[in-house]
Amino acid sequence: MKANDDHVSVRYLVDDVDEAVAFYTTHLGFTLDMSAAPAFADVRRGLLRLLLSGAASSGARATPPDLASEPGRNRIHLVVDDIEAEVARLGDAGLTFVSDLVSGPGGSQILLQDPSGNLVEIFQPAARSRLT
Repeated sequence: MKANDDHVSVRYLVDDVDEAVAFYTTHLGFTLDMSAAPAFADVRRGLLRLLLSGAASSGARATPPDLASEPGRNRIHLVVDDIEAEVARLGDAGLTFVSDLVSGPGGSQILLQDPSGNLVEIFQPAARSRLT
């Protein structure tokens, strides 16, 4: 298997490709690389290539029927500098979070869902002190 170190690809099965593209590009800083809606679109943010696959896509057709209708607990993880500002910005845009803001030793995080129910984690790492 040949590795592609230019990016990391994640596939999300979505109910509506155009709606998913609008969600990721409008609210989460992705750019549209290509679209073959209603079957498929490719959006990118940094090194993350997010493959948005509608019901007509080969990626969706390869998914067993008993798994295709339920989103999983896996999620993409988007790092931000100021999580409180992002929560306010996304809330002002009418997005609904599916968890509370949670903080721990590694940082703070909150979850939202895309229009098809796929999870997106917004994460701010904890400040680290450097040992000298």
